[in-house]
Parts: sequence; structure tokens; C-alpha cells
Amino acid sequence: MAAKREEMEFAGNTPNAVEAIAEKHLVQPWPVSETIGAEARGFIESGDGIYVTDAEGRRLIDGPAGMWCVNVGHRNKELSQVMYDQAMALSYNSPWYTTNEPSALLAERLAGHAPEGVGHVFYTTGGSSAVETALRFMQFYNNVRGRPEKKLIVSREGAYHGSTYLAASMNGRPRDHDWMDSAKEQVIKLSCPNPFRRPKGMTLEAYTDFLIEEFRATIEKVGADRIGAFIGEPVMASGGVIVPPPGYLPRMRALCAEHEILFIADEVVTAFGRLGHVFASKEVFGIEPDMITFAKGVTSGYFPLGGVMIRSKLFEDLRQSNHNDAMFAHGLTYSSHPIGCAVALKNLDILEDGLLAETRAISDHFQSRLKALEELPLVGEVRGLGLMAGIECVADHVSNNPLTLDLEVGKRIDRHCQALGLLVRPLINMCVMSPPLTINRDQIDTMAEILHKSIALTQDELVREGLWKG
Repeated sequence: MAAKREEMEFAGNTPNAVEAIAEKHLVQPWPVSETIGAEARGFIESGDGIYVTDAEGRRLIDGPAGMWCVNVGHRNKELSQVMYDQAMALSYNSPWYTTNEPSALLAERLAGHAPEGVGHVFYTTGGSSAVETALRFMQFYNNVRGRPEKKLIVSREGAYHGSTYLAASMNGRPRDHDWMDSAKEQVIKLSCPNPFRRPKGMTLEAYTDFLIEEFRATIEKVGADRIGAFIGEPVMASGGVIVPPPGYLPRMRALCAEHEILFIADEVVTAFGRLGHVFASKEVFGIEPDMITFAKGVTSGYFPLGGVMIRSKLFEDLRQSNHNDAMFAHGLTYSSHPIGCAVALKNLDILEDGLLAETRAISDHFQSRLKALEELPLVGEVRGLGLMAGIECVADHVSNNPLTLDLEVGKRIDRHCQALGLLVRPLINMCVMSPPLTINRDQIDTMAEILHKSIALTQDELVREGLWKG
């Protein structure tokens, strides 16, 4: 029998009751088979600015900004009002045969921020569907141009591009594919461009040369006539905030252009202020991609929206083909959603009205305060750009399989941080930090102090229990 409405509303006001309902009915993302369909995760009651409040009433700094996305902070009245106003004006229209004003105006605004010539946008519902769209467009493009064999996609170890089938096939993080099927026959994986893990004694310049030569050799071996696209995050986010070595991205872009390989910059995380610009590809890394995927920060997480910016010349090529009736048979019910696009427009207003500049101004302080954590013996490296950083802890230097201890390290740091007032996103042995862009210097200092104390407490526990020698 269905629960009565009154009972559900009452339960919604009780965190313990909500967690019980979730454990009984809700399937969480990325579960393990031991607890799948029977798991309750930590309950968050509310958010305000850079803070969230948990079930115990603790006010926590939202270290990961939700999931890299709450860029203008929680409880923003302007975004909330726009969402209401647009819903009351037009809550939905079908993109199959009608157009709404917010989607058109947003397309114009986004084209103004993208690299020159990248002037078209296809809207999706999030990052995974954005990547899926970009890859399917590449396939369609080459089919229409009479190159049906030019479909292979080059990705990298350590990458994360989404959870839909083709997008997930691009992922290169350890264990992502252990139990899941993928289109692996369509994917070529290159080395992760992680300077911290480069061979001992190798300079950064030599390491960049090695990575570029690996791509060049791959093209020669496989054949440029079979490779349709290269996809890469300018900064590998979920892979551990991996910042590539100097010159890597422009040289990869040049190789793609030389061999007519479409360059897809996956900016689902790095766009909309995370690195101080609406799009970071050209402004930060000096590259002009053929496509840019985005999501997350485009609405600051207030509404599910994503998209793909596409170079206009690609459409010109298609219009000049001999296949006038070729159809790009791809679309989503919620493409160009009027509420999402209206929220994104207001979100851009907020970013452009000083927040982007403030982010650029405060980034050095954020990076330097977190970089100081390297004084702790457990911390192997702190790396990042803008308002995103990864703290990689190295507890096991000798074991062939350090996963067990690495997982323990991440869980302990997370537990201590939450007790002290900071929500983190532990990625096994790494703490990923990407707070709302509205964070100030004092709040950054508090965040760094909590991380320092939590890692120090974890060190002490590991030594005391004989799990780590320090």
C-alpha cells in the first residue's frame, strides 16, 4: 500500500526517517553489490552560501561545492527567483518543433565566451549526455563526410567523462571497468599526463615530449584515417585534479589539427568560473577545441543542464556534403529546457558581475594555503588550479596493492574533517577540494586548518595502530 501523503511529509522532516526510506527504496550512485539497494548515505538538511547543514545540525564548509557545481553558493535568491519566474511563464516546450527565448539567448551568450569560431551549442541534461552528444556528433560528421572508418576515440588513463555507455567507455580510472561493460573496441587509451607519477629523474620537458610522442606513435600505428576524436579534461578532475605538464595541451591540439582528429575539451568541471573564466580552454590553456562539453557550474547545480559547444565550420562541412537528407538522429526530451536556460543566464550574470574576477584574485591564496599541507609526511603532493585542488596522500610506498590502506586513509581524513566542520570528497587516498566560488580568504584559511588537523590526526592513528611508519 502506498504511504499516505501526511506520513511522507512527516517523514521528510525527520532525518532518521528519511535515511530509513532511502535505505529501503533509493538506489544510490556508484554502489557496491554488498549494499546496493539497501544503503543510506549522509543526510544533508540545508545549504547556505558555502555551508551545508547535516542531520546532526553541524554546519560544514561545502568543500566539493556539491559535486564541483555549486559555484555561486547555496540558497542564492536570484537563481531561485528566476527558476520560479520562468516556471510560471513557461515551464516546458518540446525542442523537436518549438524554441524558447532563454535557450536562444543563452546560446548567444555562450558563443560570446567560447573561442572564436566555436559558435553553436546543443543542450543536454548533464555532463554524461554532453560527452555522449559530442562523440555521437563526431560519428555522424564522419559518416556524412564519407569517412565511416574514422571513428576511434582517443582518451587517457585516469580520465573521467561520465556514466552513459559511450561516455563511460572513455573513462580511464582504475576499477571503473572492473564490473561494467563498455565500448572498449572504439577507444584507445593514452598515458595519464600526471607529472607527480612521471618516471624518476625525468624532467617535465622530457615528460611532455614522451606524452606527445606516445600520441604521435599511436596515430602512426593505428592510422589517422581511423581516429575520429581525442577527448580530454584540461584538468583531470575526478582522476585526482591532475594538471598536465606545460605545453602538453597545445601540442596535443596541434597533432589533432594536423591529422583531422576532432579535439574535444571536456570542461564539465573547469568551465563557469572554476578556473576563473567561463571557458578555460583558450583563456587558461591556450587551446581552441573543436568541441567543448559543459554542465555542472552552468547553473551552479540549481537545475540539470549541460551542453556541447561546437565549431561552426563543422556544420558548414555538413551542409556542403552530398547527403542533404542525412539526419543527426539524436535529441533529449529536456534539451533546451526553458527553466534551466533561464537559470544559466542569471548564473552568467552573477559570474560576469565580479565573481569571475574575484575567483582569479583569490586563487593564489587558495592554492598556497593548500600547498602548505605538503609539510605533512602523509601528503605526497598538493596540486591544482583556480579553485580546484587535490591533496594526494601516500601511505603505502612498498605494497603492490596499496588500495586497502589508501581507502582507510581517505575514510579517516573524511571522518575527522566532518567532525571539525568540513565536508570533503575523498577519492580513495585523495581529498578533492572545489569550494563555491563565493568563498573568502578567512574561510579558505579555516578550510586549510581543518584539513591540516584532520590529516595530522589520521597520521597519528595510523602510526599508533602500526599501519604506517610515518
